[in-house]
Amino acid sequence: MINDKWLRRKGARIVWPSKWWRLVSLSFIICHLSFSTLSALAQFNTDRLIMIGRSALYYEDYVLSIQYFNQAITAKPYLYEPWFFRGVAKYYLDDFSGAEADCTKAIERNPYVTNSYELRGLCRIRLNRFAEAVSDYTSALKYDPENQGLWHNRVLCYIRSKDYDRALGQLDTMLARWPKYASGYSMKAEAYLLKEDTAQAVTALDKSLEIDPYDGHTWAARSIISLSRSEWKESERYLNEAIHLLPKSGGNYINRALARYNQNNLRGAMADYDTALDLEPNNFLGHYNRGLLRAQVGDDNRGIEDFDFVLKLEPDNMLARFNRGLLRDKTGDLRGAISDYTKVIDEFPNFWTGLHYRAGCYRRLGMNRQAEQDEFRILKAQMDKRYGGHQPKMKKHPMRKRSDEDLEKYNQLVVADEQEMETDYKNDYRGRVQNHRVEATYLPMYKLALEPVKHEVTAYVAYDETVETFNRQSSRRLYIVNDLPSLTESKSQTYFAYVDTLSSVIGDVRNLTAVGSALLLRAVTYTAMQNLEGAIDDLSTYLQMDSLSAIALWQRAVCQSKVNDFQASQGTNIDMKTANVLMDLTAAINHAPRNAYLYYNRGNVYVKRKDYARAIEDYTQALALDGRLAEAYYNRGLARIDSGQHAEGISDLSKAGELGLYKAYSLMKRYAK
Repeated sequence: MINDKWLRRKGARIVWPSKWWRLVSLSFIICHLSFSTLSALAQFNTDRLIMIGRSALYYEDYVLSIQYFNQAITAKPYLYEPWFFRGVAKYYLDDFSGAEADCTKAIERNPYVTNSYELRGLCRIRLNRFAEAVSDYTSALKYDPENQGLWHNRVLCYIRSKDYDRALGQLDTMLARWPKYASGYSMKAEAYLLKEDTAQAVTALDKSLEIDPYDGHTWAARSIISLSRSEWKESERYLNEAIHLLPKSGGNYINRALARYNQNNLRGAMADYDTALDLEPNNFLGHYNRGLLRAQVGDDNRGIEDFDFVLKLEPDNMLARFNRGLLRDKTGDLRGAISDYTKVIDEFPNFWTGLHYRAGCYRRLGMNRQAEQDEFRILKAQMDKRYGGHQPKMKKHPMRKRSDEDLEKYNQLVVADEQEMETDYKNDYRGRVQNHRVEATYLPMYKLALEPVKHEVTAYVAYDETVETFNRQSSRRLYIVNDLPSLTESKSQTYFAYVDTLSSVIGDVRNLTAVGSALLLRAVTYTAMQNLEGAIDDLSTYLQMDSLSAIALWQRAVCQSKVNDFQASQGTNIDMKTANVLMDLTAAINHAPRNAYLYYNRGNVYVKRKDYARAIEDYTQALALDGRLAEAYYNRGLARIDSGQHAEGISDLSKAGELGLYKAYSLMKRYAK
């Protein structure tokens, strides 16, 4: 929140009539600042604590945000907001029980806020308490009956609770209200599938695809029905569409491999398993089925590697162990094969196929007595077989469920017990807080910090002479960093303590040089703690002491830009405040024209205003001053692409990747297409 004092500091520069009067006035400012700090602490400015906590949430500093909300709760435990936002932070940290408890406290204090019920419902879903989640969504819908996401989640909770008829009834109501809601038909298909009504499920999925043909999950769900009907060609066609829309989903490649295998396209099936395991290296089905496929095409040693991996995941999987034994047998590792066969036979003594293979290994090793014992057991089993039924004839390409442990099916590909449709809960709290950002995001501004951060760019150390000049006179070194890591609880406590130490120095007006240094250090500490308004106040005071300080202008611009980003996410118009950021950066450039990071930062501001021409000019100037600044190449590449200069943009991304910013390569591939 910007106060009047801050606005005055953003106005005209103060001209001091004499050196003596400047010292007297400056002493008054420092005393007033110290008094204001103590007063704020004494009065527990809860609104500001909540705002700082919300800013920390926005920048994903969840542990730090909890510290601020704790203070707000201690000061005013009757407010619902700090309880709710602390619940949000806990939700991000996967503390669903703690988040649920905080939401309950928030609801007790204000039962009319929909978000509290919604978040508590999500927590209860994570805790598999679907009936209670339904109750929360029902309560929320009393206050917001047109919220489609609440309806969506409540239906999914009914489905997870196996109350399919209730779910279908709710879906009929939803689709009457929103007839073009494709996800509603997808959920309807899921309910029908779970009721084993495949025909109705197909009709619902086809309607969903008619409305929204760009939903990869729906294409994948349609393919599951075709797989269950052994419609391999149609299933592959549906999975082609699903993979085109969801290229990072390993399960789709595994399902397409099954479809291809059953069409004798072994090369295509193998390629799909390889891709699936590149995406999901620990996927059981992928390793197991690829191992069988490798055994079938004679790639025995690599098949053994796949079954080794499966047995690390599931040491008691006898089918995988027997298959590894067969491959060891084929590659000449007879003792290894005997070890695998023996463990399987110990578990299933009447598995005479295993006895047959183990007897063969014993014969080849010259262990005739052990071989004869196994052969006698086989003979006895064959004699007993006349009293039982004949084994069914195998299909051409049989498959078994994962939970099926029938050892006679050792050479069958495995499918999941239940191929569930992937239907997402509607969740504004899912993933990153700023999940509205597009994938190709610009890299953040350079800023000052108390600790170095390992640079993503190999062997690059950010350096500027103005910062080094300050470091030579300061009690603590400042570093130039591209991003600030989230603070742990212990680190945040350390920073809180350091702020107290600096506040004591600032209160001592006898040493104005130390006061100035402490103000700047406290501002940098506040930046790391997401107390951006506090940092801006300190930097504004410092600039009254030294209006030519490029690093103070630099850091104030960074803090104001972060405040602007947060306020823009809340729907606030930030045009005027963005102009202030540009003014600070331009003034800093005038005082330190050789600082590449200032041009880079100003380029970032122009990008936010979609003024790509000026942004490109500033990035180019930054690179003229420091040709190793990979982030400038990266952002200039994105700016050029956004302005229609695709070839030049891809060239810049290539240079960024060359300098070690490796994620530039994935963007190059995307834009090249």
